[in-house]
Amino acid sequence: MFKLTPATANSAFSPLCGTGSVLSGWFRNESAGERSGGSDDDLGYYHETVLLEEAVHFMAPARGKVLIDGTLGGGGHTEKMLEAGAVVYGVDRDPQALEYAGKRLARFGENFKPVKGNYTDSLKHMQERGVDGVDGILVDLGVSSWQFDEAERGFSFSKDGPLDMRMGDEGETAADIVNSWDEADLRKIFWEYGEEKSSRKIAARICEHRDATPFLTTTQLAESIEKWCPRNGKRIHPATKVFQALRIEVNDELGALRGLLETSAELLNPGGRLCVISFHSLEDRMVKRFLKATSAKEIDKKEWPAPKPNPEYYFNIVSRKPITAGEGEVSRNARSRSAIMRVAERVESVEI
Repeated sequence: MFKLTPATANSAFSPLCGTGSVLSGWFRNESAGERSGGSDDDLGYYHETVLLEEAVHFMAPARGKVLIDGTLGGGGHTEKMLEAGAVVYGVDRDPQALEYAGKRLARFGENFKPVKGNYTDSLKHMQERGVDGVDGILVDLGVSSWQFDEAERGFSFSKDGPLDMRMGDEGETAADIVNSWDEADLRKIFWEYGEEKSSRKIAARICEHRDATPFLTTTQLAESIEKWCPRNGKRIHPATKVFQALRIEVNDELGALRGLLETSAELLNPGGRLCVISFHSLEDRMVKRFLKATSAKEIDKKEWPAPKPNPEYYFNIVSRKPITAGEGEVSRNARSRSAIMRVAERVESVEI
């Protein structure tokens, strides 16, 4: 099984220059967008599904196929795959997402199988249910619109709410981290996960002020950061990268992605596809490095007389260029602008 070694893992975590320019969309579909409410408008708006048509196209759902939607959310991707006749295991750690999607997708009966848990444990989830292999795994790593916009979840500083940021209902909150971690550890995550140039200053100021006044709400922290690091005409709020870093740490987002990648080949049937939609460079770089390492048929080193077969050759890359949203989708949903999807297909001849 492929492992993200310290070398490859650290390279994915190293400070980057930001998301940079995204390659123009290889797969374009300009059809009208669809909210995850679909035909169930009475349930209300949950999330606008990103790269809906593109993801479903590459997952190739059909009757008889068993698929995993590792980030169920409002169920937009899952609904389309169920409509094509596939059996879909919808995994999500958020009880509210499971409740919403469960109502929305109830009409599909036994073909829809909700799973409360983290997508990183997909192999375990399937083994517990007696499923030996699946024909596709899809993960959409973005925070849902509903989670982001609900003040109570604490993901955004645009609305005042508790400094929480958990995608589920368990574990350490952002407030726990901000008010208890050492300055060096705060500085580290602000720099590595948020690429925040003022990470030293912000970590120091937090530690100076938290004993007298603990940071408990989103606006409290955001306004403090803005005071310490004024905008000076910049469009992006000074707290943006710190909030990203805290969210990644609270939810162990990179660790979860690493766990899924390392077990994906064991979980997928031959010909099964892995589709990963990421929204920032840390995630995308990890996926790109993983697929590069596991799609090379041969490996070579200067000291070798000839290349050797790659024992970790598990995938063929389906689309060499990353798949991004078309102009129509971006105009409807600005958050889709940073979405990048990479797709690979499990090869048939390599044993785990």
